[in-house]
Amino acid sequence: MSFLSRIMMVKRRAHFSSNRKGSAVAHGAAFEGTRKKKSSQARNRVGLLIAGFAAFYVLIGGRLVEYGMTLPVTTSSILPPDRLLASRPDIVDRNGALLATDVRTVSLFAEPHKIVDADEVVEKLSTVLADLDARATYSKLKSNSRFQWLRRQLTPKQQSQILALGVPGIGFRPEKRRFYPGGRTAAHILGYVNIDNRGVAGMERYIDSQGLADLASVGMTSNQPLEPVKLSIDLRVQAIVQDVVSESIGKYHAIGAGAVVIDVHTGEILGMASAPDFDPNDPAAGGEEGWFNRMSNGTFEMGSTFKSFTLAMGLDESKMTLNSTFDARFPIRIGGFTIKDFHGKGRFLTVPEIFQYSSNIGTAKIADSVGIEAHKDFLTRLGLLSRMKTELPEVAMPSQPREWKKINSITISFGHGVSTTPLQTAVAGAALVNGGHLIQPTFLPRSRDQADLVKTAVIKPSTSKDMRFLFEWNGANGSGRNARVAGFDVGGKTGTADKVVHGRYVHDKNFNAFLSAFPMGDPQYVVLSFSDEPKTDLGNGAALAAMSAAPMVKEIISRAAPILGVKPKFGNDGSALLVSY
Repeated sequence: MSFLSRIMMVKRRAHFSSNRKGSAVAHGAAFEGTRKKKSSQARNRVGLLIAGFAAFYVLIGGRLVEYGMTLPVTTSSILPPDRLLASRPDIVDRNGALLATDVRTVSLFAEPHKIVDADEVVEKLSTVLADLDARATYSKLKSNSRFQWLRRQLTPKQQSQILALGVPGIGFRPEKRRFYPGGRTAAHILGYVNIDNRGVAGMERYIDSQGLADLASVGMTSNQPLEPVKLSIDLRVQAIVQDVVSESIGKYHAIGAGAVVIDVHTGEILGMASAPDFDPNDPAAGGEEGWFNRMSNGTFEMGSTFKSFTLAMGLDESKMTLNSTFDARFPIRIGGFTIKDFHGKGRFLTVPEIFQYSSNIGTAKIADSVGIEAHKDFLTRLGLLSRMKTELPEVAMPSQPREWKKINSITISFGHGVSTTPLQTAVAGAALVNGGHLIQPTFLPRSRDQADLVKTAVIKPSTSKDMRFLFEWNGANGSGRNARVAGFDVGGKTGTADKVVHGRYVHDKNFNAFLSAFPMGDPQYVVLSFSDEPKTDLGNGAALAAMSAAPMVKEIISRAAPILGVKPKFGNDGSALLVSY
């Protein structure tokens, strides 16, 4: 190998070695850069994680501080279904006087799973709630449920005393309780509510039926005050009626009594009471006897007050005039029964005399002259044979014979054989004196213009004029004398009916009623009263309506007429004026 060849080989080897070293150096530099980059990324990720955890713990800490500084809303771990029970509207009388309202209260509950010693809890609660049912309460506290009511609607004093006991596992929930400032005054009109503040009877139930209950059931009611519900009654008149009715129970030793005052031109109820009654603040204390509204939910044979309708029928059907006479000398015998007069005159009687002496014979002959079907149709027009329509839920259906025969028509003419409610009898009586229009009663305010839209003509205006005369005549000369109030021209018709016991009429149990109106010159109000089974052994003649029911009307009118704005009329000598027709 030549010298030059060796030199070239050495150069090539050196060049190769140099390239290899350069490549190795370059490769090492690239590796070092990648490692530094990955290390930087790892540090960044760790920093982000630390920042995230720091932010999370700061947030949790802030919320804990917020919760710690906020007062607890309830002592219970159970979420309340209602913050407060939905409000009921206040009920007021026609002048705005408060009749019913909601008051805030609390109820006691227990969470059995938190109760450590049930015996101790019962023992402590008994020191505050003296009437606590220990056995039932113990059973609730030992149950497997997580919630139990222990006592609804506590007084503030009871709540304070229970709080002082420091018993774990029990708490209080806010509720609302219905309060009736007048107590018994308008019990049967207002009705009452149950423990959950829902209407059970009377206008309270009517209010719920108008949509309040439906809204509450779907949770669409709130704690916001509602517009008050105004009634037609005048609290002052209502108090008088209730007072007179309640006193009559003791005065006549009766099993029941009632009265109503109605505006004859609007159908508004100004006052209505039934006794026995109850306190709506504690309805359970009244019992079923007190809950029974005899005025609208009780049906009775109204006795001779029905003669008013029979005579109106004869006049309206043109079967007679006020100058007509009927033979009342002899009893009527039909179907094995004998129809006779209680105080028979044994002669022909004019129409006013039939009304004044309450002649069964004369009244029966008037009904006979009209006919069975016409008689039934007339009472139907007056609303005496069908269920009365009004806001009050407690309204009974009248009873009548399945088939009307002649004997039925005759006995019904003087008030036996058909049972109606006293309230609808008063409503029909208003039609006799207000010009002949039947106006369904209302417990809500109604103007005369509004009444004109719902009234129905049932008798001729001339018939109504004649009936005003007969009412006034009997008030001045007949059985209505004991209801007369000087200056107010009270007229009407009494009714003393034997009651049916075990399918037979008995003479020692009477239902006494008086249907009246005043002032007869221009009737504004109808007043009906009744006394159920007044005792006959009192020596005061209470067995007769003239001695029991009529004096009730006198007391009501003498006290209520000035409140109603009726002005008395007197002659120059100070005596009451007799109305002329």
